[in-house]
Amino acid sequence: MSVVYSARSGVLAFSMLCALGLPVVAVQAQPATVAPAGKPSKTTQLQTVKVTASKRVENLQRVPMSITVLTPEKLESFGQAGDSVLQLASRAPSVYAETSYGRIFPRFYIRGLGNSDFDLNASQPVSMVYDDIVQENPILKGFPLFDLAQVEVLRGPQGTLFGRNSPAGVIKFESVRPSQETSGYARVSYGSLGTANAEAALGGALSPHWSGRLSVLSQHRDNWIDNTFTGQANALGGYNDRALRLQALYEDDGFSALINVHSRLLDGTAEVNHANAIALGSDNFVPGFRRDRVAQDGLNKQHLFSWGSNLHLNWDLGNLAFTSITGLERATTYSRGDVDGGYGAVFHLPMGPGFIPFPVETADALPHDRQITQEFRLASRHTDRLKWQLGTYYFDEDIAISNFDYATFNNHALDGYARQAQRTKAWAVFGSSSYQLADDFEMRAGARWSHDARDFKVKRLLSPIGGGPLQLSAQPHDSRWSGDLTGTWTLSPTVNLYARIANGFRAPSVQGRVLFSNSISQAKTETIMSYEMGVKATGMDNHVRFNADVYTFTMHNQQLTAVGGNVNVTRLINARRTDGYGAEFDLDAYLTPNLVLTAGGSYNHTRLNDPTLAVAVCGSRCTVLDPINAQGNALVNGNSLPNAPQWIGTLTARYGIPYGDSGEFFVYTDWNYRSEVNFFLYDSAEFRGKPLLEGGIRLGYNWDYGKREIAFYGRNITDKLALTGAIDFNNRTGFVNDPRVVGVEFRAEL
Repeated sequence: MSVVYSARSGVLAFSMLCALGLPVVAVQAQPATVAPAGKPSKTTQLQTVKVTASKRVENLQRVPMSITVLTPEKLESFGQAGDSVLQLASRAPSVYAETSYGRIFPRFYIRGLGNSDFDLNASQPVSMVYDDIVQENPILKGFPLFDLAQVEVLRGPQGTLFGRNSPAGVIKFESVRPSQETSGYARVSYGSLGTANAEAALGGALSPHWSGRLSVLSQHRDNWIDNTFTGQANALGGYNDRALRLQALYEDDGFSALINVHSRLLDGTAEVNHANAIALGSDNFVPGFRRDRVAQDGLNKQHLFSWGSNLHLNWDLGNLAFTSITGLERATTYSRGDVDGGYGAVFHLPMGPGFIPFPVETADALPHDRQITQEFRLASRHTDRLKWQLGTYYFDEDIAISNFDYATFNNHALDGYARQAQRTKAWAVFGSSSYQLADDFEMRAGARWSHDARDFKVKRLLSPIGGGPLQLSAQPHDSRWSGDLTGTWTLSPTVNLYARIANGFRAPSVQGRVLFSNSISQAKTETIMSYEMGVKATGMDNHVRFNADVYTFTMHNQQLTAVGGNVNVTRLINARRTDGYGAEFDLDAYLTPNLVLTAGGSYNHTRLNDPTLAVAVCGSRCTVLDPINAQGNALVNGNSLPNAPQWIGTLTARYGIPYGDSGEFFVYTDWNYRSEVNFFLYDSAEFRGKPLLEGGIRLGYNWDYGKREIAFYGRNITDKLALTGAIDFNNRTGFVNDPRVVGVEFRAEL
């Protein structure tokens, strides 16, 4: 520890000074996250924000950790145009997200740490926790956002309370719980591209001890992308996404039981790939590129059905509290797309757009995904100085994956088929405590012992390249300690300083995409050690809340995915060492009684430190900027991580003009920015995304003290066109962001 602090003390001190100075710049000129979207101001002071990051209900300002809270108002505005969970990208400091699967497979990154793997058993270092249930499989992570109390973004390793596979952080989703008070809302909107959203919730007392809540969501978009090869107008881009949540809560004499049942059904379009969208030698689009047109000869289809249930039991035992959380999640999916993004091939003319060396039409399916989790916790209550909790955790996942390849030129006949099966069992014991050593100083500490084991099998039944039948297996496993140690200094009733040391790990992984390969790949356990210092403050008579931190981390054996390249094989690799450091801030402010502003920003620096690490480069023509070894692979030592923007900024502002006794005209705007990102481990002139700034706006009127509202909205109001990802093994294939969507929305509350 002393070595790390001595080596980086200058960086930390400088970054803290920068972070403390950021709000002045951000309020005046940056992009951002958050703000009441169309609700009349019932107060001119900031309200206390409660979080459950430590699995207790605490004031955000008292939790010594880098946390951003996204409110329902923000989420409603971000998702007005039917955005999936990817709407969270760049909406909180250090948070980025992307996908190559459309709406069903989000990949999240915190502080530059994430995983670009597209396999259906891929593990990710950002853990998604929905109503206290971890969503391990990537398909489960895409559950829509509706009727939520809030979203908490916990940055940095969460190795004590959340355990394995959370070395980058955790994103926690909290649904609105049932209560004895009758409440509910309905929200409908319609916009361009046939974008329609309907959302409603109703809850209240069922009896003196029982209450319930039903929440439903329906999202639709028409097909809006023409396929010029088939001549079909409006052939792709649409979807129907439906979800529901049913909850029942029993409360009586110190005991409560919360039952949650939820489901999702999606039918629509898989990711729409554009062949040779990127100009050779630059990251510009080719002349004449249009995102509403493709020329594809492959088929496209996407379907998903998931459902789950969980049971929260809580007993008040006087000075103790006992909690049991049981979860079951299940999912099936099928996603098929034209991966090369074009038509024909050099040996099957005509071809285009541009040069197509060979066709690629594939599908992945998850015919079976079953996840069971169980957590028990015993915690202290009603204590002045000492608080503690002890717990156990069990995880059991059983998944089956099917990989398909289709002969596009032979009437799309199946010519490749492989089956994967994976059983994962993990368990852990953990404990955490906090002690008030003095009136102005608190210590927190936690530790967790985790064990993780996988049994993986893959069988190739049909090879598209004549490889013949194949059967392989692997059984990776590991056990690890993880934990954290934090000190908090109370400088005044409104200012806290903290320092945090934390570590975490991601369990070993295995992949078996054997349609074009005769081997499986494995990645060893990755570990991280992180150091963080921060300040949490409120001021100006509780009109301003400002939280900032600086951090540094070292990761050993980071699990990375070498995607595609000229070998057309995806494989897991470990980087010997990865270093990172940065600074983050969140700001909420009532500038006037009618003007509310929120801002957030981050700087994240990542660097691979492994002189021998080499990956295959593009199979299509591209301009590689890294050194090339004797085998023709790129040496990526010194590169930043893929999909890791250095700068992220977010800004929201809302101005209301009272009208009459209970009405208000308002304008609300939100903007988010991310700097340049590389799509792959190697650097090239083509496969990267330029800096991106997107904005949204709401103009409306609410009345009856905010219970009724009508608003006009716009998303991506500047109609910015940007690359969001690429495929490099066939041609310079790209996929892009959504166009501008404008519409009208009505909302009513009980």
